[in-house]
Amino acid sequence: MQNTQQSDFCKETRKRSFKPDIWSIGSVIIALFVVVPIFAVVWIAFNPVENIWPHLMATTLPRYFFNSALMMISVGVLATVIGVSTAWLVVMYDFPGKIWLQWVLLFPLSIPAYVGAYALVDFLEYAGGVQTTLREVFGWADARDYWFPEIRSRGAAILVIALSLYPYVYLLTRAAFREQSGSTYDVARALGAGPFERFWRVGLPLVRPGIAAGMAIVMMETVSDFGTVEYFAVQTLTTGIFTVWLEANNAGGAAQISGIVLLMVLLLVGLEKTSRRKQRFHEGARHKQPLVPISLSGIRGWLAALFCLVPVLAGFVLPVSVMMSHALTNTEYWSNPHLFSALINTVSVGSAAAVLTVTAAVFLVYGVRLTNKRIPRLMMPLTTIGYAAPGAVLAVGILIPMAAIDHMLADFVELLTGIDIGLVMTGSSFAIIFAYSVRFFTLAQGATDSAMGRISPSLPMAARSLGRTAGGTLREVYAPLIRGSLLTALLLVFVDCVKELPATLLLRPFNFNTLSTLVYEQASLENIGESSPAALMVISVGMIAVMFLAKSNK
Repeated sequence: MQNTQQSDFCKETRKRSFKPDIWSIGSVIIALFVVVPIFAVVWIAFNPVENIWPHLMATTLPRYFFNSALMMISVGVLATVIGVSTAWLVVMYDFPGKIWLQWVLLFPLSIPAYVGAYALVDFLEYAGGVQTTLREVFGWADARDYWFPEIRSRGAAILVIALSLYPYVYLLTRAAFREQSGSTYDVARALGAGPFERFWRVGLPLVRPGIAAGMAIVMMETVSDFGTVEYFAVQTLTTGIFTVWLEANNAGGAAQISGIVLLMVLLLVGLEKTSRRKQRFHEGARHKQPLVPISLSGIRGWLAALFCLVPVLAGFVLPVSVMMSHALTNTEYWSNPHLFSALINTVSVGSAAAVLTVTAAVFLVYGVRLTNKRIPRLMMPLTTIGYAAPGAVLAVGILIPMAAIDHMLADFVELLTGIDIGLVMTGSSFAIIFAYSVRFFTLAQGATDSAMGRISPSLPMAARSLGRTAGGTLREVYAPLIRGSLLTALLLVFVDCVKELPATLLLRPFNFNTLSTLVYEQASLENIGESSPAALMVISVGMIAVMFLAKSNK
């Protein structure tokens, strides 16, 4: 009898565990929407309508791959050198201006790399301020009288992107240096280690995981860049996607190139995680001794300050100054109706994507925490792949399947009603909003998961014991406690939506501009003055995110 009751209880438990509920089903659906564009790219790449892979391999693909790999490695190394060296100086030493330099070193993060590229070319080209001044000072008549480095080159693209992305390495490395014990460096100093030896043999090995994480982010952002490399005429895999898809009209070839980009990004993610897993560092003391910065006086202090100031001047002050100069000189562009329209479009699609992304992230994270089913828990980590996928890759995986669905839906409605509704999804901003949500879902998910993880389990358990439903517990317990984190997630997603260029260019409907695409279009036509108001708006939005980032890392 007892065995029969136990058997019935086990069957009932299994039945409940497999019984679907709205939270687990919703979580799986949200996760599928996030990962489906990636799988779509793979499917299209392996099943193209016209297979041009042999042609790509024999012609342009090696050049695309070589330039992308070289750009990725070069930018990663340069950004790491700048980020690690400046982080070491602001943590380990006191010098003039350190208090504000440690924060302004983050400012270049607010400058999209393509804006920095437009500003650099405008400043250094033949008709720019530098060369014009040189000709006036030395009496040179034209470019044949003097030598000046080529501005529109691969080297210049590497420099611009590195100056825009080094804050990722700086931020993570600075945090790692600050967490170390001062006694480690005191021992090294007592053993006769000089400044360089303390950096190379003590500090650098201890912060290697942080460096690897920052460098991986920089390299992923580099391989996905389009605006900068296209402006400098560097043919990379990302520009190849645009060329093969838009000019050669071959979606399968674009998907195949996208697959290579995706493999490179996934390889970077895997290498970064592997490097962190192999590193094990532990504090030996229960109460670690805080770091006491060494005071640098005289010329050494001013040299340290200058060293930290140079990347800020080149990566932030120069682009802002160039754009501000054009904006103040050409004030009529501020009243351009295209600027107002682009601003409205940017705010509308960015806000819609931010709200949709954060809402879906809350539902997913809460649903996974609520359910004991394996499928939602296994699906949740897969949703982070969207952030690693470049915007151009996502556009391929979204536009082609969505266009097919759009045509079938329009034909079906016309068959039933005789009314041609047109392309509902790809003919509107829906595709852009969906791409933004997939691309930046990781930001919202990470912030939500972290915020919910800080709430004691006893609070929701108490609410459920008092008769609250799962939805009521989310609304009355979790929502008030995680409101600040959700607002931060909304802001971060919105800012990244404003700056996103490749996905917006490929997915926008006809005659639809955002601030980023308006900047790109005008700068491509060499109308830097007309692009400057939109560029300054994009920078201003980026600065808001940098301010929040600086505040959270004090």
